[in-house]
Amino acid sequence: MTEWTGMVPVDDTALAVTDFGGDGIPVLYLNGQFATQGYWRRVIADLGADWRHITFDERARGRKSKRSADYSFGAAVRDVDAVLAARDVERALVVGWSYGAVVAAHWAARNPERAIGAVMVDGAFPHDWLDDAMEQRIRTMFRRMGWFLPLVRPTGLTPRMTPDQMADSNIELGKLSRERELGPVLDSLTVPARYVVASGTSLGSKGDEQERIRAGLDAVVARNPHIRISAKVGSNHGALLKKDSAAIVGAVREVAAHDRAAY
Repeated sequence: MTEWTGMVPVDDTALAVTDFGGDGIPVLYLNGQFATQGYWRRVIADLGADWRHITFDERARGRKSKRSADYSFGAAVRDVDAVLAARDVERALVVGWSYGAVVAAHWAARNPERAIGAVMVDGAFPHDWLDDAMEQRIRTMFRRMGWFLPLVRPTGLTPRMTPDQMADSNIELGKLSRERELGPVLDSLTVPARYVVASGTSLGSKGDEQERIRAGLDAVVARNPHIRISAKVGSNHGALLKKDSAAIVGAVREVAAHDRAAY
């Protein structure tokens, strides 16, 4: 399999996809909510050429992926299937960061026969962090950012979404992250799943909010033997893909080793 870069159509849009090729285990990387596939460069380099790395930019993210009428979480999960089908991949190991971790958890839970396993990178923590005050805080934050978003869009570093669309996506994530919503999804995982957990803050968080959210994982690990915390690293949410790529690589290798042992 040779390297391929192109557009994959899905629903009313098309996604920019890079398939690094090779005959190794397919690893599909799922980005942070408004991030791009370029964020995985360090992880891919450290994991090496013995794996088939596949990255893509979600709807309206990056420089090439097209806009859509649907930026919902459900669409994000459908996009995983679209990319894998387009690249003729039957089984994959999914690695998701932040928002992408929640996508990875849902996809792996729904597709146990197709998921080699899942690595969740500082995301998919069941915790009721969204209330009316937080929802307002989110909307205010994105509206305040609205003036400079068009200035940096040509670089691909911000999505081609309105501030309200970005806020809606973040609020939907808060609802999906509630313990009664995300807890059962994680409990239903039957494939090997590993977490790499950051420390400190993330964009928009204050004080120890993020650490309290991460603590919601403890009960899940206690309930489901398929889920383990592979590493707790010192970097914050935004820095760990670069500074702690070795921990993510280690988690990927753990999951792959478990799959090889099962067969």
